[in-house]
Amino acid sequence: MQVPQVKAIHLIAFDIPVPVNYGGAIDIFYKIKALKALGIGVYLHCFQYGRETSALLESLCLEVYYYPRNISKTQLFNRRPYIVATRSNENLTQRLLRDELPILIEGLHCCHYLEEARLKKRKRIVRMHNIEHHYYASLAKVERNIFKRYYFYNEAYKLRRYEQVLHKASGIAAISHNDQAHFQEHYSNVQTISAFHPHETVDILPGRGEYALYHASLDVGENNEAALYLTREVFKDGSIPLVIAGNKPSRELREAVNVNPRVSFRLGLDSEGITELVKNAQINILPTFQATGIKLKLLLALYVGRFCIVNTPMVCQTGLEELCIVKDGAAPMKAAVSQYYHRDFPEEEILKRRRILMENGFSNRYNAEKLAAMLFDQ
Repeated sequence: MQVPQVKAIHLIAFDIPVPVNYGGAIDIFYKIKALKALGIGVYLHCFQYGRETSALLESLCLEVYYYPRNISKTQLFNRRPYIVATRSNENLTQRLLRDELPILIEGLHCCHYLEEARLKKRKRIVRMHNIEHHYYASLAKVERNIFKRYYFYNEAYKLRRYEQVLHKASGIAAISHNDQAHFQEHYSNVQTISAFHPHETVDILPGRGEYALYHASLDVGENNEAALYLTREVFKDGSIPLVIAGNKPSRELREAVNVNPRVSFRLGLDSEGITELVKNAQINILPTFQATGIKLKLLLALYVGRFCIVNTPMVCQTGLEELCIVKDGAAPMKAAVSQYYHRDFPEEEILKRRRILMENGFSNRYNAEKLAAMLFDQ
């Protein structure tokens, strides 16, 4: 690797962010695009475990390097969290040592490179996608498999202790105001930089849709729980159809959908297919039982969807509260579905979304400029 002649950074990613089909990959991919639009080159370092190398990434970045993730089960007995212990590579360290460029570290997953003494004088910003020990504890609470539940609880315990490594960071880029408040209690130079996403403008179709939609990665425990909640409680009777879109639904969710004639699946869609479902829905309904980070599915629904019904944990301290219909509990949520299903989406709501999303910290350019200041300012 040659010493760069342009403004550039190293970015250490916990996964290859292509295909761009889950939250962490979406944030990293569109972050790279937004930085490139500012004239900032990226030397991308990816840990590889199941995904293929990407010509698309190689066209966007100055260089892309791939490193095998050591997913041996022996790493479960490491004192460090499994997601950290499996992501270290000496070749990566040697490449970082060839220059003095700032380093952007994605998540606690990649914070081995905060522990690395040879890098202690470097500018190292950590992008936090969640409060990880809260996230893993929440996964444990909804996990049915006893072995997976033990893993999640054990990982949450390790992550809570390991988070202290963030004292070695030059700064922390939290993904939401709620997360920023947590990190500011313990660490310095914490700023909110919201999620990067594929949308540059608010683009909402005229007319009305013919279904309500819940979309998510259904193999994640909290999303499975939310889909079950909607199927069994919010849409358990009445005439309004619910579409559940995602992948790998649990047996329990399949059985619940099979006995509810108002609910149907759309499975295995790519990101374009999901976006079309979101745009054509009358209501995007997005409950969550885990108030961490910011949900990219919420930003998608607000940029291109009509009415958006959520519960408090989905929007708490995100700055997006006034763009959503916030209802807690099955009965209020069900009443809201009935209330908004037959309404046209108001033009003034479109204008409000444009104002809040584009001017209040949710545009990619705004967040790329803020991140660049963290990386390059002294």
